[in-house]
Amino acid sequence: MGDKQEISRRTFLNYALMGTGGFLAAGMITPMIRFAVDPLLKGHAGGDTVAVGSVDEFGPEPKRVEFKVHTKDGWYEADSTLSAWVTKNDKGEILALSPICKHLGCTVNWNDPSGKPNEYFCPCHLGRYNIEGAHILNTPPTASLDEYETEVKDGKLYLGKLKPNLRPGVSD
Repeated sequence: MGDKQEISRRTFLNYALMGTGGFLAAGMITPMIRFAVDPLLKGHAGGDTVAVGSVDEFGPEPKRVEFKVHTKDGWYEADSTLSAWVTKNDKGEILALSPICKHLGCTVNWNDPSGKPNEYFCPCHLGRYNIEGAHILNTPPTASLDEYETEVKDGKLYLGKLKPNLRPGVSD
């Protein structure tokens, strides 16, 4: 028959304490891991686009639209109000620009009385952009205004995420 190995009382207590300690540690660490990983496991609610109006509302003159987006950063959720300058050219192409100046983050305005006509103007540091959002050379901004992804569905304009405006700077 088989020989049974006897364990000493000290070895038994060592195993019992290690097992109990491991069980308690796992009980404490599991909720912490769940707390850290939980936002990654949750699904993303809602779409990535927001309706801002009918396509017919927009024309060659920039129109400012405001819209709300639900943002989620880990455990923090908030509704933010954003805005965009939207134009539609003769070909029906829509361009939606962010109003945030690329110099220091001020808000640009169209046809601002302090600036030049038919330009976006940043009153903070005299930054200027043309109607397509391209920065005008020899002014403070070194990049063009960001633009929103646009999508037209059932006659409505939807704005998506911001993307860099790759138009180069233009001379005055």
